[in-house]
Amino acid sequence: MERRTFLRGSAAMAAAIPAEASATTGASTVRRPLRVQVVLFDGVEEQDFAGPYEVFSAAGMHAKRGTEVSYVRVDGPGVVRAAYGTKVEVERGWSPQDADIIVVPGGGYRRRKGPGIWAEIDRKVLPDALAAAPRKGLTLASLCTGTLLLGAAGLVRGRPCTTHHGATDTLAQQGGVLKKARVVDDGDVVTSGGITSGLDLALWLVKRELGSDAAAGLEEMLEYEARGVVWTRG
Repeated sequence: MERRTFLRGSAAMAAAIPAEASATTGASTVRRPLRVQVVLFDGVEEQDFAGPYEVFSAAGMHAKRGTEVSYVRVDGPGVVRAAYGTKVEVERGWSPQDADIIVVPGGGYRRRKGPGIWAEIDRKVLPDALAAAPRKGLTLASLCTGTLLLGAAGLVRGRPCTTHHGATDTLAQQGGVLKKARVVDDGDVVTSGGITSGLDLALWLVKRELGSDAAAGLEEMLEYEARGVVWTRG
């Protein structure tokens, strides 16, 4: 309970870069929902994408601004087969211009051959799309070995970041500056550790973008309290 009280009272959103959250029509300004896209690809880890998707979706019930959450696929709409065989029909293609946050999950790190992050890195289509995505108002977020996809795109070189503990050597080879934290917030690039840290990544971004009350209400609803260290600049 003390933690929830702290969350509600906390006004410090360290290193936050607010998304462009309003659209002007005539003389009025309409505040649009927080738009989150979760990237899927063959071999993606189920918990990696399902955890953040649920957190961001449920956050819409705890903030007046609301949320719009969708799965996207760099090759356009189609069916993705996840690491343990789950099939997901993705209805949206790649559209970073329509997102405030893009979440990049991981999967398949131990399978050098076969579906997963290595296949995506070798194919280059997703890393190239990520490399071209950055713009003002967009946050690129990753969890687990999804950070290596950001690394393949050149987006973590010289920047604080983290990944699954078993993949830190690879991330260092990509030029990432490793931090021992559950979530690393470097402004427009936010990364997190292994599989379940996707919950903490999403909760941190809900707090940062939608406010402490939304995060506190969400934790109570989910019966899950964010854990681990969040590293931020300053």
